[in-house]
Amino acid sequence: MTKNLDKYKGIIPAFYACYDDEGNVSPERVQKLAKYYLGKGVKGLYVGGSSGECIYQTVEERKLVLENVMKAVGGQMTIIAHVAAPSTRDSIELAKHAEKLGVDALAAIPPIYFVLPEPAIEAYWTSIMEATNLDFIIYNIPQTTGYALSENLFKKMMTKEQVIGVKNSSMPVMDINMWKLRAPKENIIFNGPDEQFVGGRVMGADAGIGGTYGVYPELLLEADRCVREGELDKALEIQLCVNDLISQLTSFKGNLYDVMKLILAQRGVAVGRARYPLPHVEESEMDRVTKVRENIDKAIEKYVG
Repeated sequence: MTKNLDKYKGIIPAFYACYDDEGNVSPERVQKLAKYYLGKGVKGLYVGGSSGECIYQTVEERKLVLENVMKAVGGQMTIIAHVAAPSTRDSIELAKHAEKLGVDALAAIPPIYFVLPEPAIEAYWTSIMEATNLDFIIYNIPQTTGYALSENLFKKMMTKEQVIGVKNSSMPVMDINMWKLRAPKENIIFNGPDEQFVGGRVMGADAGIGGTYGVYPELLLEADRCVREGELDKALEIQLCVNDLISQLTSFKGNLYDVMKLILAQRGVAVGRARYPLPHVEESEMDRVTKVRENIDKAIEKYVG
């Protein structure tokens, strides 16, 4: 059966973990951030992934986040729930919960920590997928999981009706080209590395899911428009600008997510700080956070108006 994959095509920010001032998941802040992105006009949200600090949250906390995203914007945006957890049992529990809430799709990285043989990874993904009737997206991010999706496993997974494609965060853009051209059926490929969004789109990616999109969604929306409408010179110029901003965002002693949360707070969308052990931005760096936020504002004004 042919699926309509258009609801996945566009800019999908990876949703940030939202905590109160004591570091607990804040339903109110989750809802406010979700509505903030709805107002920006992005296609959807990717909830519960790396940007959502999923590996530092309990199963119940992850459920609470997704519940409040759906309460705020469910039915108004495409919602992809990342449900990978250290155990298959927890992953299945998260998957079933996500289906009950009405999300559009599930995604999962391979199992982490132990180096597992490929058949075990296939069994893990298949167990999650078969627990629901939802679309399923493979998440390929070898730099953090230690496993690079092989063409063999990709083809096996793509024979399953629920599997619609790959969120590809490996750095070589040729991987995107390979997944797109060698799939045995229609698929959707999400570009993962924000630094190569335009290159990924040109090489065949249909959409983008990114961790830094949340602090400048306007720039990615405009870059995507430029790619679709053939304005590649401007698209590349925006990409260079984004890459410079990423260099600034990653230049702090504090973790990238903590930096971006501070920038959002300056925009009036407080979501707390990153959860330890992710290091926080030091007080001596706070003025630089403001400077980066001002540089983002200038870029948006220049390229979007």
